[in-house]
Amino acid sequence: MKVVELVMAREANGWSPEELFFQFPHVSMAQIHSALAYYWDHRAEIDHEIAERCERAESLRAKTSSALGDRLRQLRVVRSRSGVHRDGC
Repeated sequence: MKVVELVMAREANGWSPEELFFQFPHVSMAQIHSALAYYWDHRAEIDHEIAERCERAESLRAKTSSALGDRLRQLRVVRSRSGVHRDGC
């Protein structure tokens, strides 16, 4: 698991290191704490990578269309207007 993926899961869900360990039992607590320490030491770089991933995901979403996708986009707009942001992007 990449540091950026662990950080995105933490940010999207508000998970503590203990919850991350519960959700990703193949990653040790030491690895989780090391990854989070690495993130804090390289925050600008990793935040930039997260922003790029979100932009790519949004670009792909805009290029595809489905009834489910359209409904999810509508819900995302409603949630963003209400101040709820839980998907990490």
